[in-house]
Amino acid sequence: MVGSGRLYAAVAAGGFRRYATYRAATVAGVFTNTVFGLILVYTYLALWEERPHLGGYDQAQAVTYVWLGQCLYATLAIQGGGAEKDLMERIRTGEIAVDLYRPADLQLWWLAGDVGRALFQMLGRGVIPFAFGAVFFPMALPTSVTPWAAFAVTLLLATVVSFAIRYLAALSVFWLMDGMGVNQVLMITGIFFSGMVLPLNAFPGVFGDIVRVLPWAAQIQMPADVLMGETDPLGAFVFQAAWAVALLAAGRLLQSAATRRAVVQGG
Repeated sequence: MVGSGRLYAAVAAGGFRRYATYRAATVAGVFTNTVFGLILVYTYLALWEERPHLGGYDQAQAVTYVWLGQCLYATLAIQGGGAEKDLMERIRTGEIAVDLYRPADLQLWWLAGDVGRALFQMLGRGVIPFAFGAVFFPMALPTSVTPWAAFAVTLLLATVVSFAIRYLAALSVFWLMDGMGVNQVLMITGIFFSGMVLPLNAFPGVFGDIVRVLPWAAQIQMPADVLMGETDPLGAFVFQAAWAVALLAAGRLLQSAATRRAVVQGG
């Protein structure tokens, strides 16, 4: 167990180092997220002027939600572009055969690498836009340690849920042989159902009730509500953990089906 833990810790560290090498891309990402944050903030301020307390948020909470979304955009690979991109390519080319022969669990290997990627993206690309928002706009941030600790737990669970969704999508390439269409679906569902464009609390009626119980709600909506004290942290943990377990288990089943009789492409 200790040896396995060290192995996956090393994989996570490798994922962190890999993305840390793309310094120009990181700087560009920080700039892009800051600009998009400004656009969304002023859009939200205008919307909340017309509809005060939309979704149960005041203006400061709406602004906080915007900058948190920009912080987590790359961290959680909301639009795709995390571990699933490399996994899809390895399945397509047949290099996945090498992964299957490794003395390591396939799902945990890719999860560890994606956790390392997420950690770098949060520190390298997410923190600066969030700090920029906190300096120049009124934000609803907690002043005690406990909400921040609960928020950190939600971020970890959100990372696992995000990976589990993308891992399922990547495994579909075993049958589709190409991930282009799947990537488009990931992009659309990730942007819309995660609440990246508009808080899920603002969606009305039955449709709003549905989107708030889908797994994408565990990525931005739950961390935001925990940070701003809008939901019980324990309930958020249960919601996120339940989806993480369910999606990882589904990934196990699909992985087993995909590799039971694998046909290696490209060789």
